[in-house]
Amino acid sequence: MTEIVKGDENLFLALGFPPHEAEILQLRADLMGQLRLWIQDSGLTQADAAERLGVTQARVSDLVRGKWKKFSLDMLLTLAAKVGMHFRLELSRAA
Repeated sequence: MTEIVKGDENLFLALGFPPHEAEILQLRADLMGQLRLWIQDSGLTQADAAERLGVTQARVSDLVRGKWKKFSLDMLLTLAAKVGMHFRLELSRAA
């Protein structure tokens, strides 16, 4: 049976990851998505984006292709900050 995951739900929970791991994976996926949009909206080539981010073109390729296993949350936050993205960590207790 195929399970449909709504846009506001955590895909990684649906894939069977433990809740604590799914939260981090979702954060990483969201950040990667925002960085991909930044590259797209800026009209940058991967080489130009790599220069601005201070990484190799191969790393940008991994980012654009959604290879989330290759990026830590810390690395993604660093890249987001380098391009002027602002973020705030909001914590809440599980119900």
